[in-house]
Amino acid sequence: MGQSLRKSNISISELGGGNEEAIFGACSLIFWTLTLIPLCKYVFILLAADDNGEGGTFALYSLLCRHANFSLLPNQQASDEELSAYRYGPSTHSNVSLLKRLLEKQKRPRTGLLIVVLFGASMVIGDGVLTSAIAVMSSLPGLQYSGKKLTKGALLLLACVILISLFALQHIGTHKVAFMFAPIVMLWLISIFCVGLYNIIHWNPKVVSAIYPYYIIKFFRETGRDGWISLGGILLSITGTEAMYADLGHFTAVSIRLAFVFAIYPCLVVQYMGQAAFLSRNLHSIPNSFFESIPDPVFWPIFVVATLSAVVGSQATITATFSVIKQCQALGCFPRVKIVHTSKHIYGQIYIPEINWMLMILTLSITIGFQDTTLIGNAYGLATATLMFITTFLVALVITFVWQKSIWISGMFLLFFGIIEGAYLSAALMKVPQGGWLPLVLSFIFMMIMYIWHYGMCLKYNFDMHNKVPLQWLLGLGPSLGIVRVPGIGLIYTELATGIPAIFSHFVTNLPAFHKVLVFICVKSVPVPYVSSDERFVVGRVCPRPYRMYRCIVRYGYKDIQRDDGDFENQLIQSLAEFIHMEAGEPEFCTSEGSFDGRMMVTRSSSIQSGSTIIATEIEDCSESSSVQSSKSSALLSLRSVYDDENPPVRKQHIRFHLPANQIMDSAIQEELMDLIVAKEAGFAYIMGHSYVKARRSSSCFKKFVIDVGYTFLRKNCRGPSVDLNIPHINLIEVGMTYYV
Repeated sequence: MGQSLRKSNISISELGGGNEEAIFGACSLIFWTLTLIPLCKYVFILLAADDNGEGGTFALYSLLCRHANFSLLPNQQASDEELSAYRYGPSTHSNVSLLKRLLEKQKRPRTGLLIVVLFGASMVIGDGVLTSAIAVMSSLPGLQYSGKKLTKGALLLLACVILISLFALQHIGTHKVAFMFAPIVMLWLISIFCVGLYNIIHWNPKVVSAIYPYYIIKFFRETGRDGWISLGGILLSITGTEAMYADLGHFTAVSIRLAFVFAIYPCLVVQYMGQAAFLSRNLHSIPNSFFESIPDPVFWPIFVVATLSAVVGSQATITATFSVIKQCQALGCFPRVKIVHTSKHIYGQIYIPEINWMLMILTLSITIGFQDTTLIGNAYGLATATLMFITTFLVALVITFVWQKSIWISGMFLLFFGIIEGAYLSAALMKVPQGGWLPLVLSFIFMMIMYIWHYGMCLKYNFDMHNKVPLQWLLGLGPSLGIVRVPGIGLIYTELATGIPAIFSHFVTNLPAFHKVLVFICVKSVPVPYVSSDERFVVGRVCPRPYRMYRCIVRYGYKDIQRDDGDFENQLIQSLAEFIHMEAGEPEFCTSEGSFDGRMMVTRSSSIQSGSTIIATEIEDCSESSSVQSSKSSALLSLRSVYDDENPPVRKQHIRFHLPANQIMDSAIQEELMDLIVAKEAGFAYIMGHSYVKARRSSSCFKKFVIDVGYTFLRKNCRGPSVDLNIPHINLIEVGMTYYV
């Protein structure tokens, strides 16, 4: 929030009045705005509305989806509710209100809630664009008040250089950038506190009386409509508050509360009072009060720290933007993009190259196009007010459905903060023609991208659900499936958590042979931030034991990291072996939902050495595909050599499994485990469907445009599912299929 000091100069210049009491009224407005919204609402209330330590609009939505059936994710199962992270907060089975049952039965309220959340997420992305632009632009005009005058073009060029450098640094990782700039935050807080205290003592100590709300009443009485419109500028004094809540996952609620209450809040209050004291004696300095209020001996040091703190503030919002897009993608509301995990030790530190450069282009376009902090401030104020209002609405729902408090308490919270933020929002909306249209346009574009992608994914999933292969047809083919079963493991990727996808019939009818062991892999997201490794794999059978066909559901939270550590195959083998052993010895752990398909259990694969069903030994080897190594085909070997030239092999531990020598087990189980081990040594093949989604001829023109133009464009210009799932191309088999939805 430190960079808001320069941006607040915009608001001060708009307050008008031109006398001491007007300045005191503006100071009182800023003081109570800081006290009621960041301190009372966010620090004392919202930080308690976390989702396993995560904050932001999607964290609130995740809480609501778990404690009430508001989720629109298509492949959710009852077993997901048994996750340890799922049960975070009060019990979901008590205090089932009539309002909750009414909202759960109706799809329109749930769709409306998703649209509100997507709009809030779009505002966060727009916030990431505007924050960088206004933070840098508002720090550089201080050069105009130094000894050396710079032209407007030179200032603009310098701002662009700083912005490009900021976005170019993102790839080295958030923790490294934060480590470089962390001392700047301390210097910045100390600087503004000392300067503010000096101005209060030197210019007008009576400014302390501005904390009385009486000055607010007098301010509006004198300024009237102009004073109300100026609320949009006052809002700039609390920018960064939403980013503080969205970045909750990188810190703890206690540390944020302590830092804000004992450091940030006092420093901001003292600095704003210092500016008001300076302006009460220097009314001609209103347009740029911050830099003019700095004493000359310390001007340059504070100017440098102010510029660097602008970079720190921009860094926080860029990080929040990456986090929000990661959450949107995990919940099926954003096209697949490349997510780079920049730290092996700090969980959740990510960098998204495509989004980073897109934000840079948008930020530079706004900086060059507007060239005016007032217009950018109008846009920024509207984005901030809208996002805060959405957060207030979601927290009111959390109070009722998650914290299970009285609806009257929820209503009072919504009414109190809704009226305050509604006043700021109404004032910000008055500035739509003066730059306020920008966040609305950006949010609309991003929200359309999110909703079109989510809509297309849901239609595709529903098509798969209604065109599943009947289990009776598969059982009628026999254990051989009517084709030759060759050594190896075939991993068939599908979005279905139950049933057999229609694309499998294409494989069976068109391929002359298939693998000895088949595993249907469903990688799904659940509405929790993290899923522990012990709860990640859910394994079951698809057909009777002789068929050697299994299902494995791999569950990830919306903040989880799908690491490309090369250990997925070994974890899968361990999970299948544990399932085979537990199914025979402890059948009470299986929940039967059908004759074969539907019997699932959670298996623990966090440590491949810990299980006693099969024994793993490590052999140092290159990270080559075992299926290619064992092949004698010259074509495959030549492909392997080309692949190795482009991707040099990395030394890793090759795992080899074998049965324990002294363990007594049933002959059928032993045979099945041996088939699994032999198939693993023969190699893996990853089988995916290359889908083409088209609208039916009977669909409306709007639906045809959304699917055939919008969704198709997004699908062609995003990362493919095989790349997103880190599937090696040398082992990939794709079969095309058209979905008419």
